[in-house]
Amino acid sequence: MHDTTTIVGRAPSASHLTLSQIMDQHHTNLMGTVHGGRILNLIDSVAGVVAARHSDGPAVTAAIDETAFLRAVRVGDVVHVDARITWAGRSSMEVAVKVTADRWDRAVPPTDVATAHLVMVAIDDDGQPRTVPPLLPETDGDRRRYREAEIRREHRLALRRALLDGVDEG
Repeated sequence: MHDTTTIVGRAPSASHLTLSQIMDQHHTNLMGTVHGGRILNLIDSVAGVVAARHSDGPAVTAAIDETAFLRAVRVGDVVHVDARITWAGRSSMEVAVKVTADRWDRAVPPTDVATAHLVMVAIDDDGQPRTVPPLLPETDGDRRRYREAEIRREHRLALRRALLDGVDEG
């Protein structure tokens, strides 16, 4: 007997999420700005929620790449972490995250703070990879992000192969 269950695909909009948080003095580094690790924690947390929503269950971080810190975040900034699925394979998903910030006490346009792409892997109760729904891009932007994610995936796989070849030779 074999499983005949068909997994229904999902649009990126079905799991898209934005989280906002005010940064306070507990988030600062020795320079007096918000610690990059705090921003990375928010990025990873929101990406995990988006991946879990897309895959209907837990997902773990397999890779964080192309992280760019564009501007410092200060105490009193409201940080907005916006994440969406850009690609889905058999058990892995790419999540694109954009971080912006604005001031808590002024109506000013948000500024770009950081961007990142994460690879999340859906896991079952035993910690083993499980199948995820296919991604169904809806808009031209979704389709563009999907194509770009495929390019990043090919680069990640090539790098992984090269690194593993280097380990085998060493």
